[in-house]
Amino acid sequence: MEKINELADYCLNCKVKPCQKGCPLGNDIPEFIKNIKEGKYEQAYEVLSRTTVLESICGRICPHMSQCMGKCVRGIKSSPVSIGDLEAFIGDLGVQNDYKMDIPNDNKNYEKCNMGISSKVSKKIAIIGSGPAGLTCSAFLARSGFDVTIYEKRNKLGGILRYGIPEFRLSKDILDNTINKILKLGIKVEYNKELGVNILLEDLVNQYDAIFIAIGANIPWKMGIQGEELDGIFGGNSLLEYNNHPNYEGKNVAVVGGGNVAMDCARTINKMGAKKVTVVYRRAEEQMPAEKKEIEDAKNEKIEFLFQTNIVKVLGENKVEKIECIKTKLIQKDGETRLSPVDIEGSNFELDMDYVVMAIGSMPEEKVINTLGLECDKKGYIKVNENYETSMKNVFAGGDVAGTKATVAWAARTGREVAFNIIRKNLYKE
Repeated sequence: MEKINELADYCLNCKVKPCQKGCPLGNDIPEFIKNIKEGKYEQAYEVLSRTTVLESICGRICPHMSQCMGKCVRGIKSSPVSIGDLEAFIGDLGVQNDYKMDIPNDNKNYEKCNMGISSKVSKKIAIIGSGPAGLTCSAFLARSGFDVTIYEKRNKLGGILRYGIPEFRLSKDILDNTINKILKLGIKVEYNKELGVNILLEDLVNQYDAIFIAIGANIPWKMGIQGEELDGIFGGNSLLEYNNHPNYEGKNVAVVGGGNVAMDCARTINKMGAKKVTVVYRRAEEQMPAEKKEIEDAKNEKIEFLFQTNIVKVLGENKVEKIECIKTKLIQKDGETRLSPVDIEGSNFELDMDYVVMAIGSMPEEKVINTLGLECDKKGYIKVNENYETSMKNVFAGGDVAGTKATVAWAARTGREVAFNIIRKNLYKE
């Protein structure tokens, strides 16, 4: 507790709240920390619960340095406030002590929707998927009295939180405790129900007043390079989701990509006994989208990084034997703010490799999306308008399946915004 008080006292409680502007969920960070300083832990939890229900989770796994902590005034001349640690602390206390969630009252998004848990609404909502977007949407709707049912294709809730984030980053106990607190709001669950397989969207439309599709997007992108069909090549997202790892002991493994999925894959594989894990990233280190702490942890675990390096071929007879790479230079292209990598002619080199993991992004599962009859964009994501409504009446979509920024907090934000929009549409006919 002494350490927590020390972390809280370091906060300046800025009136302009730049940290709040950096948080995708808009958490009132100075206010909840002010309550910690005053020993008002339940009030601190209430402040957070107005905008999030994933405090224990986001406090641990969010890329804080590129979000809230990256905007902290303290960080200009020194270290920023440890916002993630403080949020996780309050989230854990909320679960342990069964603190009540406050009624959301954000003036911009929730003007009239302040009914509270005690008020029941004769409106039924189906949530398809139980990742951060689905869980958050369910919680905010249930808190406003809606009859909410989650449909989950597996036998446990959590989605990407359970099947995409390694245990060393997010304990399953923490996840389970958070989910159980959300379910206590009166949310019902239908397990082993997969959209397009044993539940159909057209049937749900006839049963519910609104539907939120939050099934994620976990089919790995391919690079379209020679040798990508060889045995020993894996997609990062599916590798983590299905835990279908080969035996890495004594093997050389390349992980292609620079996001958190790449870091999770590299660190997981390294912990499973690989001889050497090499992260191949085509841009510079400072451009990596992965959380800086995850990069540093990977380096400390002796994972090698090849920056400004692109993979152009995978070589082998039937299985991976080598990879051919090329060095890149970064240039400024017209109309683009981010530097773009360009191959340096003649800089090719080869590395002995046993496995290659492609962690360069993901897309929705086409066979599922094609069963829905919804309009999609050219990348295969479900098209939504500014209110997250799809081309079908009363059907919403959000999170990764709609192409949302791929972090837990951004997915959770879309879930919350969908809840607000469903409430407005069903109760106030706006």
